[in-house]
Amino acid sequence: MTTARKLVVAATLAAIAGGSVAAWKSGVFSGTTIAPSAANAATADAQTTSNPVAAADSAATTPALELTDGQLDSIKVAPVGEHVFPLQQDAVGSIDFDEDMSVQVSTPYQGKIISAFAQVGDEVRKGQPLFTIDSPDLLQAESTLIGAAATYDQNNRALLRARKLYSTQGAGGIAEKDLDAAVQGEVSAEGALKAARDAVRIFGKTDAEIDGMVTRRAVDPVLIVNSPIAGKITARNAQPGLLVQPGNTPAPYSVADISTMWMLGNVAEIDSAAITVGQEVKVSVMAYPGQVYAGKITTVGATVDPNLHTLLVRSEVQNPRHELRPGMFANFVIRTGDPVTATAVMADSVVREGDGTMTVWVTSDRHKFTQRVVKIGLQENGYDQILDGLQHGEVVVTEGAIFLDNMLTASPTD
Repeated sequence: MTTARKLVVAATLAAIAGGSVAAWKSGVFSGTTIAPSAANAATADAQTTSNPVAAADSAATTPALELTDGQLDSIKVAPVGEHVFPLQQDAVGSIDFDEDMSVQVSTPYQGKIISAFAQVGDEVRKGQPLFTIDSPDLLQAESTLIGAAATYDQNNRALLRARKLYSTQGAGGIAEKDLDAAVQGEVSAEGALKAARDAVRIFGKTDAEIDGMVTRRAVDPVLIVNSPIAGKITARNAQPGLLVQPGNTPAPYSVADISTMWMLGNVAEIDSAAITVGQEVKVSVMAYPGQVYAGKITTVGATVDPNLHTLLVRSEVQNPRHELRPGMFANFVIRTGDPVTATAVMADSVVREGDGTMTVWVTSDRHKFTQRVVKIGLQENGYDQILDGLQHGEVVVTEGAIFLDNMLTASPTD
């Protein structure tokens, strides 16, 4: 480059620098208009010697504001700190009965319902009578029992006589084969009586009730159907006079233990890789705001819904106060890992710009504020994790960041 050309370039650079200084002193960059921050000004000074044009461009394009004392009342600042972020996934679902603890109570034998004792919503204990039926099968079993008992008594008396006669020496005695026949008859009668008692016991009759039938020689055709579990009556289809048969639907009663409920949730396909059996779950429902129900994932679906691209997840949720009801809409949070402690700012510190970038306002002297682009990660309880762009201890605007953004937009950019 010739000496004359070098002099022209130097003169041009001097004019640019002089114009910037003059504009600064004249107030074009004062008040609420764009001004270089202290940090960026220091960087610009360090680069001036080697590249004065680049330094001028950097200072001119760095978004910054200097606020008056009155404007400072509209914002709040605080140092960047740390926050504990739980690793979790959010999803939605619904409450349902625990099908492992929900039973359809039907009759084991055909008959007509005589009485129904429980209503929907009633709490019942295990073994509590729910309804009674007039059962022909029970009547037949009890008739067989009474006949077997009579036969046994007859054979038992015959055996006693045979033994007495066999022991008699002389006239009137019986042969040994006759005694053996009497013994065999008594044994067979005893076996038939035991089988008849077991047949009646299957219907739910106790030994005391069976002994009473045998003693009175009277049948009791009323079959009592008891609740097999402790829980709440969730459905009733029983009514006097209704003919019921084993296996017919609907069952006369449905009983469910509601101390544990199922939460059936749908997890987005993109989040499904982080879901495993045994993870802790916290469930909330709209009916009880602020109430959290604890549970664990018991089943993860084998397939993904091809239309919704969601994965079915089933959790067992504790329901100690019996507040949860089937069909309730539920939000649930799945803990997918140990909590993470990370650099964080309050959510109000971060502003989403029109181009999708996230920015915060940083200050070193609490008067001059520089806009800085950051990258955020986890978000929880009003805090955003900072992955890049801020260091622990830097001072940022916690309230009023949008106010500064609006000031910046309205500022002249000469």
